[in-house]
Amino acid sequence: MSEALIPETPEAVLEDAADQADEEEPIKQRKNGLYPGVSDELAESMKSGWADTELHGLEPIAQAAHTAARRAALSARFPGERLVVPAGNLKTRSNDTEYPFRASVEYAYLTGNLTEDGVLVLEPSADGHRATIYLLPRSDRENGEFWLSGQGELWVGRRHSLAEAEQLYGIPASDVRELPEKLREATGPVRVVRGYDAGIEAALTDKVTAERDTELRVFLSEARLVKDEFEAGELQKAVDSTVRGFEDVVRVLDRAEATSERYIEGTFFLRARVEGNDIGYGSICAAGPHACTLHWVRNDGPVRSGDLLLLDAGVETHTLYTADVTRTLPVNGTYSEIQKKIYDAVYEAQEAGIAAVQPGAKYRDFHDAAQRVLAEKLVEWGLVEGPVERVLELGLQRRWTLHGTGHMLGMDVHDCAVARTETYVDATLEPGMCLTVEPGLYFQADDLTVPEEYRGIGVRIEDDILVTEDGNRNLSAGLPRRSDEVEAWMAALTA
Repeated sequence: MSEALIPETPEAVLEDAADQADEEEPIKQRKNGLYPGVSDELAESMKSGWADTELHGLEPIAQAAHTAARRAALSARFPGERLVVPAGNLKTRSNDTEYPFRASVEYAYLTGNLTEDGVLVLEPSADGHRATIYLLPRSDRENGEFWLSGQGELWVGRRHSLAEAEQLYGIPASDVRELPEKLREATGPVRVVRGYDAGIEAALTDKVTAERDTELRVFLSEARLVKDEFEAGELQKAVDSTVRGFEDVVRVLDRAEATSERYIEGTFFLRARVEGNDIGYGSICAAGPHACTLHWVRNDGPVRSGDLLLLDAGVETHTLYTADVTRTLPVNGTYSEIQKKIYDAVYEAQEAGIAAVQPGAKYRDFHDAAQRVLAEKLVEWGLVEGPVERVLELGLQRRWTLHGTGHMLGMDVHDCAVARTETYVDATLEPGMCLTVEPGLYFQADDLTVPEEYRGIGVRIEDDILVTEDGNRNLSAGLPRRSDEVEAWMAALTA
């Protein structure tokens, strides 16, 4: 990584660049930089001799009509109020390196823009709201920001100009550096989505309340419960890439045996980065007894023939919609008798859960249906005393099932998380909702209440299910689920 001649923080370079422009102050250098300074001649040279790269005639982004409709719904919900939705800022990983930026879901959902420091503002008007997207303009060539700032164009790449942004997103664009002062001067009721931009929140500190801001965030969470046509298409893209990622993993299981779970993690990550934006969450590449740890993301354990591999992973698209799929695979391609017994029980539970996903059904129905099957199996195997109704009433099956059977899916892997209970888990399913169905059985390696042959086996099967007008559609049906089909699929991929 090259050493930049920059101030110690991106904020400092903007302040210094502004000072230089206004007061001709010298540019502040980075401590321990190798250059002693910038000569007047070099500074002058860097100002000129650059081609005009402004882009014209840009087509709007694919979801522009959808984001406009979402903003209209938001406007209708909060008439007469100023609404502020930030994208967020870069976060430092260590010293002067940052984590990859991911825009806040609320901001991306309403704009389609994914760049740091952006803010959407809806200002009340006579006929609703006037939307403005506040962004950083292209880095300044006159004051040297474009080559001296660690976030300048020559260091991290070109930003869109404000005129280009207006064409892409269909929203008037302004310089975000002017926004804090505008917000400090604002009058009338204001709401802001908190937790993403401390500077914006500070400018509004005497104008907002936690209760009102929570109402805004809850509304935006609930707005995503039913996916529009664009969102359903993006979820299918995410799942299709995820299917290919699972196929990639099966083809290299022999190399994972020679190394570790990290080989599986890296293999899937390659597919996610080539076809999408990233992974949607930390990949769970859990071999052997690690499969009994629900969120095993260390991925540093051995991969052994004869063990199971629980792979829970999802590709995130360039528009930030993620898949969330799990398969539990025999490393050597064939389930042992006890592995197949447990796997088939989970498969039967998942079949019952998926069948319960229907428009008009209660959200909880798929969970209850899957849990009933698992409880029946545990009683049948003699691992817990029946009857089944008693087991379910007391939740005794949870020693081995542990988690809920699914969740909403979308721009967050656990989407719509701050929605009200009555609109989520206590609600009725509608066409356009997308959720996971993912029952599991986990027999911990140190669980003395089960026979030894069960210990260390964990099985989960997870698919992404879209509620349709007449039932449901399994977006991840491209991956086999039945145990014999899994074995045949793996054999074909490794032949």
